[in-house]
Amino acid sequence: MSEIKDEIILRGLKENNLKNVDLNIPKEKINVFTGLSGSGKSSVVFDILATESRRQMTLNHPHYVRYQMPRYERPHADLMQNLSPVVVVEQRPIRGNSRSTVGTYMDISPLIRLLFSRIGDSSIGSATDFSSQSSFGKCLECGGYGEVIAPDLNKMIDFDQSLRDYAVKFKPLSPSNWQGRWMMTCGLFDPDIPLKDYSEANLHLLLYGPREGEKVYAPFHTKHGPQQHEWDGLLPRFTRLYIKRDLSKIKQVSQDDVLAVSTHSLCQTCQGSGLHPKVLESRINGLNIVEYDQLELTDILKELTKINDPLGESIALQAIPLIKQLVEMGLGYLSLSRKMGTLSAGEAQRVKIASHLGSSLNNITFIFDEPSAGLHPEEVDMLIQMLKSLKDQHNTVIVIEHDLSVIKVADEIIEMGPGAGVNGGDVVYQGKLERLKNTPTATTLNHKPKINKNPRDIKSYFTIKRASNNNLKNISVNIPENVFASICGVSGSGKSSLMLEAFTERYPETIMVGQGSIGISSRSTLATYMGIMDDIRSIFSKETGQRAGLFSFNSLGACPVCKGKGVVTPDVAFADPVTIPCESCGGTKYSEEALSYRYQDKNIVEILDLTIDEAIVYFKRPKIIKRVNTLKDVGLGYLTLGQTTSSLSGGEVQRLKLASHLRKEGQIYLLDEPSLGLHIKDNGQLLDVFQKLVNRGNSVIIIEHNLDFIAASDWVIELGPGGGKKGGQIIFEGTSEEMLHAETLTAKWLKASGTEYFT
Repeated sequence: MSEIKDEIILRGLKENNLKNVDLNIPKEKINVFTGLSGSGKSSVVFDILATESRRQMTLNHPHYVRYQMPRYERPHADLMQNLSPVVVVEQRPIRGNSRSTVGTYMDISPLIRLLFSRIGDSSIGSATDFSSQSSFGKCLECGGYGEVIAPDLNKMIDFDQSLRDYAVKFKPLSPSNWQGRWMMTCGLFDPDIPLKDYSEANLHLLLYGPREGEKVYAPFHTKHGPQQHEWDGLLPRFTRLYIKRDLSKIKQVSQDDVLAVSTHSLCQTCQGSGLHPKVLESRINGLNIVEYDQLELTDILKELTKINDPLGESIALQAIPLIKQLVEMGLGYLSLSRKMGTLSAGEAQRVKIASHLGSSLNNITFIFDEPSAGLHPEEVDMLIQMLKSLKDQHNTVIVIEHDLSVIKVADEIIEMGPGAGVNGGDVVYQGKLERLKNTPTATTLNHKPKINKNPRDIKSYFTIKRASNNNLKNISVNIPENVFASICGVSGSGKSSLMLEAFTERYPETIMVGQGSIGISSRSTLATYMGIMDDIRSIFSKETGQRAGLFSFNSLGACPVCKGKGVVTPDVAFADPVTIPCESCGGTKYSEEALSYRYQDKNIVEILDLTIDEAIVYFKRPKIIKRVNTLKDVGLGYLTLGQTTSSLSGGEVQRLKLASHLRKEGQIYLLDEPSLGLHIKDNGQLLDVFQKLVNRGNSVIIIEHNLDFIAASDWVIELGPGGGKKGGQIIFEGTSEEMLHAETLTAKWLKASGTEYFT
């Protein structure tokens, strides 16, 4: 009798661009999904496997509990068997408020607070008293935020204007709002003369309110007639309403609006810690809790191992494994107080991974979305060891990956393709590495980065002097203009501090293409994102004599049944959500009237179904052709004009953002890891875009780990030698060819990759 294989069985997968795919995925193995960006990897792994596993897990709860939990729709598949619970580590930024830190995310900070409450040399009380969010522990001066925010008169007031002419530049207190109208009609102030012409007493009353011991009342006009209200002064009112309140509960004003007319400075009482002075008096081996939180993780480990008090030791033993997981992921240079929002993509990805490694559960399916993203080649080996350890604990590991070193350690390779978008959606190979042939990935297995042997001449430089942002060691550097330059170095070496902070402060005109999201929604399409949808509607309007809004599914042209969504979701209590195509419009989102009008034999839906490649030939309007060409330039020619931005892969989103900026020339382009989400086959096309940009008189600077991009650069700058306090220095400046003779970590991997030359 043959042995029964333990494997995940998937049949008839039809989500997104998948073409009725069948798959068997072996359990307790490392399975790597690869293929071009947009080939269907995420559709199999996230939209089907992860979604169905989560959906079935919720079925174990009673109906009333399930109704409170996230509800998952059954994926488009005929059969899904032998799934196990999933842990998903995605590339998406870690959500969290401005106070979220590495310590809070990893649940280490509560243990440190508990430690101080038990063995700190100054008795405070409970663990919660060591938090800036507790009523006792928070600094009374800044409310626990560590910063003092105060209104800035010069930002808020234009003394040359009258109240009626918007002397108050903060909108909620200006004439367009009821508070501003009250100032003008209360009779205390002349609304038509400039504030600089007010008497000293009247200006003081307006800005600061009555002097101490006085009260001033003014009529406030309501529909029931005038009512007397106490006048408190503009600045006290602003402080009370917009600084000392939770702005999330005030819909009309954002934190950015408030900060635009304020100054914020380090709180001198708590020195930015947000903690009450009494809390800071408590120490363990000479360190208070703020100093503990600011230590690098490697140093905290040393401090925790010094603790010999039996009660403290038992708490330290709980924190040590969590900190060790971060250190083993190469993040020993971080501190517990490091804000999660300031981490790079690679750092955030590894913190997420570390947060799952402490679990003793097994028979879990771990899903990783390009875990090598943002990692230096030196750090990828640590990642591979982590994947192997998860497998050894009898877990199934599924990885979406383009990095060849990760692909080469897979027990099973599943390549999707052969192309992307409509040209993808099939399994082109499944099996061991040694049998991988005749696929896009197979052709790259012996790939070698090509060294740029003829770099461009350097005629001028961007100059940064004495940069000390974060861990930068007061460094000065010259970055060549009008060339293709790469900034590299291990995680935490100071690349982002140098370029995203010091450089953009010095050169604010820089066009930044970062790793953030693009505000995607199910109603945002390629055409709307690239700013050509209005032109397409205008062409239809001119051709047919109808209003342009008729050709928008967000406006007059929306299908009356589904309201322009293309689908309907019947609300059935306690049942999983079900999305079905709208029968009225057939999923087109448009009304019958909108679809009845045509331009060059195509209605609006047929035009939005054109691929980028087809649209270049179809349209004549120069603006449309120019913008569509930029999408082709970044390798997105296979996508359709009507494709929703929410359906794009990470690599496609990155290139779409780049395309949206490729309209100007004579500019500084700064890109943060543009290789994210790209297959090696896609790298060449993106490199061509960069070279063309430089040839047209632009400067292109990238922060990058990818050796293909570094090798092709005209100039390379490496920071290091390590991360955190061991980084922040320039350890190499020169051409990529000169780097082959250097002794840095990037040089080591560039030499090991077996480079070739191109001219």
